[in-house]
Amino acid sequence: MELSERKKKILAAVVDEYIKTAEPVGSKTILQTCDLNCSSATVRNELAELVGMGFLEQPHTSAGRIPTALGYRIYVNELMERQKLSIEETEEINRGLNEKLRQLGTVVSNVGTLAANLTNYTAMAFSATMACTVTRYDLIYVDANTFIIVAMLSNNSVKNKLVNLPISVGQDMIVRLSSAFNANFTNITEEKITPLLIRATERAIDDTMGLTGVVASFAIEVLTSEKATQSYLAGANHLLNQPEYRDPGKAHALMSYLSDNPPLQSIDVSEISPDDGVRVLIGPENVAEELKDSSVIVASYDAGDNTKGLIGVVGPTRMDYSKVAAKLSLIASALSARLGGGSEPPPGLHNKLIVKGDIHEP
Repeated sequence: MELSERKKKILAAVVDEYIKTAEPVGSKTILQTCDLNCSSATVRNELAELVGMGFLEQPHTSAGRIPTALGYRIYVNELMERQKLSIEETEEINRGLNEKLRQLGTVVSNVGTLAANLTNYTAMAFSATMACTVTRYDLIYVDANTFIIVAMLSNNSVKNKLVNLPISVGQDMIVRLSSAFNANFTNITEEKITPLLIRATERAIDDTMGLTGVVASFAIEVLTSEKATQSYLAGANHLLNQPEYRDPGKAHALMSYLSDNPPLQSIDVSEISPDDGVRVLIGPENVAEELKDSSVIVASYDAGDNTKGLIGVVGPTRMDYSKVAAKLSLIASALSARLGGGSEPPPGLHNKLIVKGDIHEP
């Protein structure tokens, strides 16, 4: 959907002003803030057309307009000015991050608190060890009732288990079992170690004693335990400072949802590279019904040791997207530098914003 330059200026002006005031924006305000060189009547006509196109809406009988989710999306993708943090803001973030990491050992909770304090929105932090696989199995025969499982993982760790059997097993069976696992169970995640694969392997090596299931269960247990996660919610009280959440019932419902269902857990950590910037989910783009009137901005960081994390904030769709994105991007970059060995962002970095959202015509 192509917009004229004048419509783009008017839409950007409406969003900018609504972010500041939380009040519907009229033609008089737009003429005062924009260099449009046209009459008030022309601006009113343009506003009406933007409403018809689905970018703005007119609440109740107010003469002013407010942005729709579609209006925010085109604003984020095309119209807003990318925020450049000052040297002072950059140093404040770095000081805060250094202090948080120095005071306490729990990185996830500290980073969430820092993000909430710096943005004045409710913040979320999440970390997860990336999925790993077994790259090699060594099954070591000890005696007729004992063998050892050794599993080498893609994250360079090694796990082992001593298996005691109530029945006697020959060494040739352990050799066949080892070959079968190296042929069929390496470089796959635990979700792919299915009953169908286990049964097929049992038939292939003539395993009538359930040994395949024993080794497969150990592999699933190891791979599942390697995917440890942590999540933390901070600054829930910031929601109450926003006009959109002054209704106690609405604020309580959203805070309860965020406490029980951290939104970052539904986002694939691997789909946001620390080098890419941030992801913005506006209103209905969020899967959960409870977030349909809110926006979520997320940045990722590298915590080292094959662990990735997400840091994000949730707030009204009338969020200062540019400023929040710049701050989250810098927090994530600085955190990656400290934990994952990345390069330290320089003061005053113009943090880039990579938006992940589609523009859908109404």
